[in-house]
Amino acid sequence: MINPNEIIPGVIFFSYLSATRKDKIAFLGNNTLVLQVSGRFTLETASEKISMHSGQMLLIQKNQLGEITKSPLENEDYQTIVISLQEDFLRKIAMEEQIEITHKYTGPPNILIPGSDFLRAFFQSLIPYVHHPEEKVTTAVGMLKVKEAVYLLLHTMPELKNFLFDFSEPHKMDLEKFMSGNFHYNIPVEKFAQLTGRSLAGFKRDFQKAFGMAPRHWLQERRLSEARHLIENKNKKPSAIYLDLGFESLSHFSHSFKKRFGKAPTEWA
Repeated sequence: MINPNEIIPGVIFFSYLSATRKDKIAFLGNNTLVLQVSGRFTLETASEKISMHSGQMLLIQKNQLGEITKSPLENEDYQTIVISLQEDFLRKIAMEEQIEITHKYTGPPNILIPGSDFLRAFFQSLIPYVHHPEEKVTTAVGMLKVKEAVYLLLHTMPELKNFLFDFSEPHKMDLEKFMSGNFHYNIPVEKFAQLTGRSLAGFKRDFQKAFGMAPRHWLQERRLSEARHLIENKNKKPSAIYLDLGFESLSHFSHSFKKRFGKAPTEWA
């Protein structure tokens, strides 16, 4: 297994895997275009699960939490190219093209992009950079490729304009619904506040009203309660669930579980 290579640091990545791996993604902060070379890519968020295979492309909306599964298929390793469409760069394009969005994007957060000759040609143009990593591509050339990707997306699906150039702040989300669906992600409280469209102070205030306790306390209680349910009713092993529930280590999880319920998770049956 090889870790992802950065073709353009922070912007264009190539990933190669020979064994299935799940990545718990803390926070997808930018709009992201995923170009699947081979194998299967699966994104699962609180609201949907979407997969794609060789030759497909997925546009992922910014400000999401999700889990990605990277799976090689029979006679086919996993290979993917990921392009981060950073907001500052999209703002420059919007200014150059005098693009103005007057309302917030409300469509689907993740969109499979239909294939076209133009996008396929773009896709192929990136492969040499992958196969010849010793030939360092300049940032200027790399950003031209990213700009080309944006223009081709708009050519293929003009309606993506609202998706790509929505620079508004997130609306306030239903706090109880959002936290109940995303409590297992190990991210700072500040990120939860951002994702729900609140300042940190506003998030803590609304959280106290909704749950009757501070965010960190509630997150710990919710994760431990879920762990007890999975161990007691689903026969899950502690080592198989602690990462998925937002704990950084098995020892931290075991200590917290014993402190809360009086017995170590391995003693619970």
